Amino acid sequence: MPPLAVFLKHGLGIEFLISLLLTLVGWLPGVIYAFYVNSK
Repeated sequence: MPPLAVFLKHGLGIEFLISLLLTLVGWLPGVIYAFYVNSK
């Protein structure tokens, strides 16, 4: 679950909310965004 990975690394914040919204729109955009954010 992409929002969980973002939450564990960055906590509650704008990155988590964006990941959650993208995952709700479609699973693949959420996964791509989670990989991008967690690779920083």
